[in-house]
Amino acid sequence: MTTEALYQELTYVNHSREKRLYYANLVINDISLIPKLLDILFMVDDKISPRAAWVFEFMCGEKLEAIIPFLDSFTKNIHKVHLDSAVRPVAKVCEYLVKALYSKHDNAIKKALRHKHKEKIIEACFDWMINDEKIAPKAYAMNSLFLLGSDYDWIHPELVLILERDYQMQSSGFKARAGHILKKIKR
Repeated sequence: MTTEALYQELTYVNHSREKRLYYANLVINDISLIPKLLDILFMVDDKISPRAAWVFEFMCGEKLEAIIPFLDSFTKNIHKVHLDSAVRPVAKVCEYLVKALYSKHDNAIKKALRHKHKEKIIEACFDWMINDEKIAPKAYAMNSLFLLGSDYDWIHPELVLILERDYQMQSSGFKARAGHILKKIKR
């Protein structure tokens, strides 16, 4: 399938779990589609970009290891994503990667996720925390940063500053997640 053909297919993706899962499985069953999906995802001003992001998130939720050959491309470009409906799934994929990295179980992500990838994820997560994003990307970002803070001693103090600064101005969802993270950091 060409990038153009995949682009056309993605016009049929909607918010339904069924459609996103259908297309995620299509990509899992033909991994040659992953770079094409990423190309569409990183057409950041295009209305189909969020649909590619939804499918990519579901693909990673089903088979995270499929992202390994594309970690350079993914992490190099995540900072470009700016449409709300694309930022959320990209932030979720970052959280999937970080959770896999700190999982108690052995997995391929632990070997594949390099320092340069973590730096790009950290940068994107801090951007989501300080920019005017919705609660979901901020929640995924703060969780990722909390976990990464066990290897980077400067992250927790920075995260605490942001969470305490923004606490009063944010939604109840943000406050709940921030309170949880702050308690974990202060332990």
